Amino acid sequence: MPSQRHLCKYRGNICRGDRGKKNMFRATTLWFSGLSGAGKSTIAHKVEERLFDIGAQVYTFDGDNVRTGLCEDLSFTSEDRKESIRRICEMTKLFMDAGTICLASFITPTHEIQQQLMNAYGPDDFHLIHVDCPIEECEARDVKGYYKLAREGVIPNYTGVSSPYEAPLAPALRLRTDRETVEECVDRVVGFLLDKTRLD
Repeated sequence: MPSQRHLCKYRGNICRGDRGKKNMFRATTLWFSGLSGAGKSTIAHKVEERLFDIGAQVYTFDGDNVRTGLCEDLSFTSEDRKESIRRICEMTKLFMDAGTICLASFITPTHEIQQQLMNAYGPDDFHLIHVDCPIEECEARDVKGYYKLAREGVIPNYTGVSSPYEAPLAPALRLRTDRETVEECVDRVVGFLLDKTRLD
């Protein structure tokens, strides 16, 4: 078995640009960062529906479809969070190569991890979106009771309670979900994305 340093990438004749032209959109990744309960996945899935309806090839990645497979062996410690983000980043790159617009909904709690992402993608391939909501509102929305369990010490390393959340310093978009409706947020994201990716 060859080692990593002996591996060579093989490229076929169909490139990412060809797939983008066929799909009418340039593949890119929108990364939604925010506290649990801020509305990240809700907005991402609504954006996915809107884009799908106009013919875009699009897919949403979130904890439900990543933590139960690709990252099921990882915990929520700082090191495991970094590894989880690294895996998701590499996966979205493959999806982008296939011509897919990727919507990634993950807490992404620290500036270090946010910078790790920005360094990993090309300049037009990654756009960080801060889904901004006060923790009091996030807790009020928490129908699963995770914040309560975290405050009781049952769930360790819970972001916003026993683990820090550092808001992105210069996101491409900042959505205030305590002030804006879901539809208003979706409108803003779709408008931003069409401006960046549509190949008319």
